[in-house]
Amino acid sequence: MKKLFLLALLFAFHSAIAQRALSFDPALEPFYHGVASGDPTTGGFIIWTRVTPDSSVTGSVSIDWLVATDTNMTQSVAQGTVSTDPSKDYTVKVDVTGLQPNTYYYYEFNNNGKYSLRGRSKTLPIGDVDSLRFAIVSCANLEAGYFNSYASIKSRNDIDAVLHLGDYIYEYESGGYSPNPNIIGRNWDPDWEITELIDYRTRYSSYHLDEDLRKMHQQYPMIVIWDDHESANDSWFGGAENHTPGTEGYWFDRKSYANQAFNEWLPIREEDAPNDTTIFRKFSYGDLLDLHMLDTRLYGRDEQGGTSNTDTNRTILGIDQLNWLKNNLSSGTAQWNIIGQQVMMAPLTVFGSPVNDDQWDGYPAERDKLYKHVLNNSINDIVVLTGDIHTSWANNLEYNNQPAGVEFVATSVTSPGLSIPGGEPIVLASNPHIEFVNLTENGYVILDINKQRTVSEWYFVPDIDNQTDQATHETSWLTNYGDRFLSSGGAPVSPRPELNQPFAPENPRWPTGIVEVNAPGVVILGAYPNPFNEFILLHYYLDEKADIKAKLMDVSGRIIQETSIGSMQTGVNQSVIRVGDIAAGMYILSLESEGFTAKIKLLKK
Repeated sequence: MKKLFLLALLFAFHSAIAQRALSFDPALEPFYHGVASGDPTTGGFIIWTRVTPDSSVTGSVSIDWLVATDTNMTQSVAQGTVSTDPSKDYTVKVDVTGLQPNTYYYYEFNNNGKYSLRGRSKTLPIGDVDSLRFAIVSCANLEAGYFNSYASIKSRNDIDAVLHLGDYIYEYESGGYSPNPNIIGRNWDPDWEITELIDYRTRYSSYHLDEDLRKMHQQYPMIVIWDDHESANDSWFGGAENHTPGTEGYWFDRKSYANQAFNEWLPIREEDAPNDTTIFRKFSYGDLLDLHMLDTRLYGRDEQGGTSNTDTNRTILGIDQLNWLKNNLSSGTAQWNIIGQQVMMAPLTVFGSPVNDDQWDGYPAERDKLYKHVLNNSINDIVVLTGDIHTSWANNLEYNNQPAGVEFVATSVTSPGLSIPGGEPIVLASNPHIEFVNLTENGYVILDINKQRTVSEWYFVPDIDNQTDQATHETSWLTNYGDRFLSSGGAPVSPRPELNQPFAPENPRWPTGIVEVNAPGVVILGAYPNPFNEFILLHYYLDEKADIKAKLMDVSGRIIQETSIGSMQTGVNQSVIRVGDIAAGMYILSLESEGFTAKIKLLKK
């Protein structure tokens, strides 16, 4: 009911949406959202794009794909054709196989002679592996600032993959969580709290129009897990702090919508249905490391609210996932076990009391079970990677004063830090197992691993109010193999020269010669839902400020309804069209202004 009220309010006032500071490039037609790759194997990886079909299309679209060993795409090694349709929000995912291990490849998509950006990806190594290097990110609040961390990572050209530890998007309404007063027009689409499938899809669509995010995806494979804000704040298996069943519907419906959009819009290998909640999985990088990506959020977590070690039944992983992890740790033969997960594992107390029961402090008995398993099985090589908390930490993980492993916590891309009474000095004084903490800066972590040690390097961006690809090394901490505890790291590690592989080109290729690209006037990026019932949410781009009206016509061209939307700004916009009582069937929605028109076919159910 909350959603219907917001839609009615938007329709009643025909309010113009502020200009979005997002990147819409007409030269990318129809692949405006760029490309991405992820979940690499020794013989392949997932490649992803999203096609914005011609306005006359209502059903499936065929997309050709190509993988090559060179940036000009002449040395092809795999190709095929795949179809997409509204049931997938016109997103495209291909599980490419049959490639060589530890090799860079380039890929692209083609629709009726129009090419996507070329992306770059890399397969996993096998056998003897000397060293590896990852970028670690989390918590990208689009309204809080520019994604300068992504821009800095893209410019480095020295990493094997990006590990995203969650909060890729946020679910709040526009202005609902830490909007940046220094940036005009960097607003969420849609601008209400997202609860339905169409909302989550539109939010991901707007994120993928961010130039820094798009360029980082283009150049590196990503291994991603979700945290809470891909669904709702402080979510658990059966609910969330930011979900009210009486006004926002059934939680399991909302969770299903959130998971489906996540799987559609990100380059993750789907194990089952698009809305499946099973995302914990393992990646083996030869004999050097096993990477275990966990889900401490939606799969098996009990509701928050306890911090007692005596409550041995409370779980943050669920029994199946915990047993899966313990078996992986015991049976693996790689030198390092890297665990990527969402919430801080090390205890955090101030004046003797736990600060946050949403992290592992709310599930201490299960944490103890994991630590005991590590110690009882003489597993010496545990490194935990964490996001969620918007701050930077280097932690020793201990059980009964015995070292069990280390934890590196990456700060946020843009989300604000923590306010803890007494600040960093109190944190360090109250928690002797914590070696380093920074509560305010935004940035990312570079994780450098070889057979002697694993180093975590914290890089902070100068600010998030202005776009930049610069970042400064703040500190490094490391653990030597077999130690299970932290040591100070010193200067940044020099990148391996063999990682300096040519970037994928900034622009898509053209079939013949140079093609002049004209601004399209208006492009409809999405019309949701389709089929529609009571309303239509339009997500569209304008190349200049214009007065917009919408016409709903039947297939014969007869106008059924005409709506004046009003003056809309240059860039990406959203509008809600409330539809009257009309018969089921096929209709054409025309978005018009002086000098241009865009049409899209829609089905009324």
